[in-house]
Amino acid sequence: MIDIVLPRKKAANNKQNRRDEATKPHMQPYEGLPIDVSLQQALERIKGELGESADLIIRELAIGEANPIPAAVIYIQGLIDDLRMNDHILAPLQLAVLTPPSLHADQTVEELKKELIHVGNIENIAYWKEAYQSLLIGSVLLFVEGLGQVIAAGVIGGPKRDVTEPSTNLVIRGPREGFTESIRTNTSLIRRKIRSPKLWLEQLTLGEITQTPIGIMYIQGLADESIVQEVRTRLKAISIDGVLESGYIEELISDQKYTPFPTIHHNERPDVIAAGLLEGRVAILVDGTPFVLLVPAVLNVFFQAAEDYYQRYDIASFLRMLRFVSFLIALTLPSIYVAIIGYHQEMIPTPLLLKLAAQREGVPLPAFVEAFLMEVVFEVLREAVVRMPSAVGNTISIVGGLVIGQSVVEAGFVSPAVVIIVSLTAISSFVSPAYNLAIAARLLRFLLLIAAASLGFFGVALIVLFLILHLSSLKSFGIPYLKPFAPFFWQDLKDTFMRVPLWRMHERPQVLGHRNPVRESTDPDESQGRNKSR
Repeated sequence: MIDIVLPRKKAANNKQNRRDEATKPHMQPYEGLPIDVSLQQALERIKGELGESADLIIRELAIGEANPIPAAVIYIQGLIDDLRMNDHILAPLQLAVLTPPSLHADQTVEELKKELIHVGNIENIAYWKEAYQSLLIGSVLLFVEGLGQVIAAGVIGGPKRDVTEPSTNLVIRGPREGFTESIRTNTSLIRRKIRSPKLWLEQLTLGEITQTPIGIMYIQGLADESIVQEVRTRLKAISIDGVLESGYIEELISDQKYTPFPTIHHNERPDVIAAGLLEGRVAILVDGTPFVLLVPAVLNVFFQAAEDYYQRYDIASFLRMLRFVSFLIALTLPSIYVAIIGYHQEMIPTPLLLKLAAQREGVPLPAFVEAFLMEVVFEVLREAVVRMPSAVGNTISIVGGLVIGQSVVEAGFVSPAVVIIVSLTAISSFVSPAYNLAIAARLLRFLLLIAAASLGFFGVALIVLFLILHLSSLKSFGIPYLKPFAPFFWQDLKDTFMRVPLWRMHERPQVLGHRNPVRESTDPDESQGRNKSR
């Protein structure tokens, strides 16, 4: 057996070595090599690295008339604005009369930048790594014979989705704009909300292959510098081939890896992110996704909606309490039903108990199996509706729910009470503004069902106690997850289960806004006095 295995391992190792050797030449430009070759060698190098791709456009030209200088304009079709490139780069270069006595690199580059390239974002590039990165994010590269460096002109364009109303986090009253897949569009949407020079943006690139731009946005003076530094450290520690969505970042930088509860808030509404920044939080933007991350996040944040601050405080407080109650219903209602039916029938009033007994008389399955199967069927139906086209999905949701519910009751597999319990649980799970928190409730619901079937209310109480202890141990970038309940902050309760009037919320959260705790400098009593005098 050993004589058979070893040759296979050796062959596999040799195959891997050959693969590594084959990829070395293609990885060479990313090792920081300077651009010190002739124009034709540079063009051949770029063609070889990009495999002579069909969307790679190389336009060779000559600058000047008396002593023409060979040059080339290189860009990726579809990543740039063709109109700006033709009007502000190609046309001036073709009409230029650039005849310096000698090709001194610095002098020629500065002359090209000042006189011939009429775009705002221009930079000098001396290494191949930066040249490829600029080319693949939508810049036009200008190679000139003898310069030893490249001019990158930013004319990013191409097709992209317009700013529209977000498909999630919908509101009745409030802005109708949402983030897009362009990080520059997203940063501009936030800056339109917060017109302050203290709104700082830091950018880095993640993904060895995808080279995805990542932005860190915060308000200097409000955000805790230790939290900002922790965000930088965690992002720079990421080593991965590609980042295609902010979910990659969310999973890699979370404090707790093994928890169903989300510890990072994500949203696609600029007003929500702006409100978080004003509280001292840090936003993480990822190019290619409309979902922006907001850290640190506490449990209470996932019950807040943008519309809470656009309506009267009494209406907003009622809706927020309704969300907390709906979350508890979605989490515990099926397990409470199973525990009562299986272990604690004495808690049910006699008329109701007789009614339930009559319904379950012909049902062959225990209450736990009934509830468990119906929950599984509903989860399958919900997943099918999400994956189907919208025109077909609505029909499946209505017809599937009615047909399955009525059929299983008439067939005698489940009782009508179980269908009511599961339906009420499903409707309650849709009330949560945060989809990831609703998923956590859906997962934990099955655990509570098993505990209720095993030990009744004692099992449910045991799991609930474990969840409270687990939530107490969670942190988000050093901030306790149950703050302001544990640890307890009396002043921060004004925006938890209820929302007090805006004129009473003149202080930021104590944990996040300790650097600048005052949100509104006007004294509430004085403000009320002025309102009454009017």
